[in-house]
Amino acid sequence: MEKPNNLLGIHQLLTLQVLKSDKLTDLANFIAFTDQLLLKNELDKVGNTSHVFDNGSFTIAYCLKESHICIHTWPEILTLTMDIYLCNYSQDNSKKVRMLANDFISYFDAKIIKQIEVER
Repeated sequence: MEKPNNLLGIHQLLTLQVLKSDKLTDLANFIAFTDQLLLKNELDKVGNTSHVFDNGSFTIAYCLKESHICIHTWPEILTLTMDIYLCNYSQDNSKKVRMLANDFISYFDAKIIKQIEVER
């Protein structure tokens, strides 16, 4: 297989607004959903670490062999921020970054406030 031109890959930065705060305070379901997405997209999880705040909001970082996924939730303002970065070293993961972003937007039933894509 030929390696892609951009080995450093694509990084998406998202700010999303939701209608209901329930998923912004449900870390367990977010982890289950994300783990399924990683399996579906054949991405390798190195590990993850998280913290739940007093108001139920959470922050979590997934370390992947391909790079990372991070999220921070703010239920009090119905908002979350997320970044998804996959390198292209072993294969072109550009489509996967975009698919993951769309899957997370659907999961949260969210409206895009800001979506920035950076070619690394």
